[in-house]
Amino acid sequence: MESIRIHQILPYFLSDAEASVSEIWRRDVCFRKGEYDFVSAASGAGKSSLLSYLFGERSDYTGDIRYDDREIASLTATEWSDLRQNRIGFVFQGLRLFADLTAFENINLKNRLTHHKTGEEIIHLLDMAGLADKRDEKAARLSFGQQQRIAIIRALCQPFDFLLMDEPFSHLDDTNIEIMSGLIEQELNSKQAGLILCSLGAEYPFGYRHKWKL
Repeated sequence: MESIRIHQILPYFLSDAEASVSEIWRRDVCFRKGEYDFVSAASGAGKSSLLSYLFGERSDYTGDIRYDDREIASLTATEWSDLRQNRIGFVFQGLRLFADLTAFENINLKNRLTHHKTGEEIIHLLDMAGLADKRDEKAARLSFGQQQRIAIIRALCQPFDFLLMDEPFSHLDDTNIEIMSGLIEQELNSKQAGLILCSLGAEYPFGYRHKWKL
């Protein structure tokens, strides 16, 4: 997949007046593979909704979204499953880890679907993220910052053309942000993938092609 195109989309919960100041809503925007885009938004402006729309989880909007030339409203459940395993990665703001599974099990659950990393490679990523001693700890017993790092590693354990990230570093200190950003950029470069990162304000250390205001 080479591009994600937004054409005049507007969430049902926003009025035309509320959207008039946005550089995304009611606009034509193209995100391209291999390029990094940053979307900043005030609380309630719809940043999480935007990523949910791009990921096909929600459709409460007008307008249309296209993967290359294919309108996503026409995709079947089977096509969505394939896309989410092989074309689009997502670091959710709510993380969506399984509390009763260990750090390693949460990551490997995704990896078993994609066979993208070896067990040794996952352990190496945990080590690089400073979580080697947490691999057998259940997610429920980890801090939110540790859980964020697990969720990021999990998202990297699949092929993708685009990586979507919603407030991925909100509970990390500067040192861990630098470490995790480096791991992410390494994966982006190896896949020649695009990045769409949404935040309430913090930009984080990526070389963005474009910065949008939602």
